[in-house]
Amino acid sequence: MENPQRSTDDGQKRSFTPKFSQVFFNTGGHFRYKMFGQGGDGCNRLVLLCLGLLNVVLLIFAVVIGINCAKVTEGSLQASHSAATQLINDLNYLRSNYSDVIKAEEEAKNALERALKNHAQIKVQIEKQKTINDNYHRQFEALRTEQISLQSNISALEGSCGICPSGWTHFNSSCYFFSSTESSTTKKNWYDSRADCIRRGADLVVIDNQEEQKFVSLTIEHMEDGYVWKGYWIGLTDAEIEGQWVWINNVTEVEQKYWIDGEPNDQGHGGEDCGITVYSSDNPWKTRFDAGCYRHKKYWICEM
Repeated sequence: MENPQRSTDDGQKRSFTPKFSQVFFNTGGHFRYKMFGQGGDGCNRLVLLCLGLLNVVLLIFAVVIGINCAKVTEGSLQASHSAATQLINDLNYLRSNYSDVIKAEEEAKNALERALKNHAQIKVQIEKQKTINDNYHRQFEALRTEQISLQSNISALEGSCGICPSGWTHFNSSCYFFSSTESSTTKKNWYDSRADCIRRGADLVVIDNQEEQKFVSLTIEHMEDGYVWKGYWIGLTDAEIEGQWVWINNVTEVEQKYWIDGEPNDQGHGGEDCGITVYSSDNPWKTRFDAGCYRHKKYWICEM
């Protein structure tokens, strides 16, 4: 290709082909460049300098990015490790709490079972107490009825100057009939004896205080025939509930000191459900024992 030329005023021809720089490496590895053309040395150096600075900036930027990425990666790893540690701690805490919850549930279950058992026992006790209260109420009503009856008897006795029928013994506000005074050979079972007392307008004796106990015991003593031990039916029986001795006026016997040692024992065929009183020289207060209501035949004491 031909270089364009132009003529000058002095008639010389000059080429206006632009100068170019040639960059190359010599055999020793040193960087060299060669400028071609005219008027471009300063501009080329500036371009090279800018390119070099740009490379340095890019290198620094790349290093900074690498360092930041390493820090971010390390922070992420630390954060992940911390999160994993926290999760493990939470898991261990939950396991521990789960064991505590299971233990608490077992304790609560046992406590509930004990409470239900206590509730059942208390319910049984309440029923027993209710039965006892009902018995007390019936006894109270019986006592009130007996009080009315006694007041009526007192009024009748006062009207007749307190004189008892023939063959009867007066003590306090009552009259007593000892069957042995009428016949020393006639004896009856408990039910027939009571029927005889009712026929006479009375009933089997109810001994409800120490004065009456002493009176009955001393009266029997005077009726003793030598060493013959006479027994008299009294209005006391446990025929309805075994072991619960009740007077015929529906009052439960609570005193145990009047029973002979070892009595009542409910021995014998068919049991012993009716009370007998005797005189005891060894201990005048221990005068009672139990016997068969139908099988045994004894004297009896009526009270009016």
